[in-house]
Amino acid sequence: MNEGAIISIVALLGWLVLAGSVFASFKLGWSKMLQLALVWFAIFAGLFVIADLMGARLPN
Repeated sequence: MNEGAIISIVALLGWLVLAGSVFASFKLGWSKMLQLALVWFAIFAGLFVIADLMGARLPN
């Protein structure tokens, strides 16, 4: 694992902590947080499927 990968992992963990603290600040219940997480997952999964069906690819 090179330095760039380690930095990416640390940055992603930092964003995860930041997102978790935002959810905690709203004082939502666990069921509401799970519902919101599933909604966002469905949105991103749907966009991924649409992009895949349209043949969108990341440039190399």
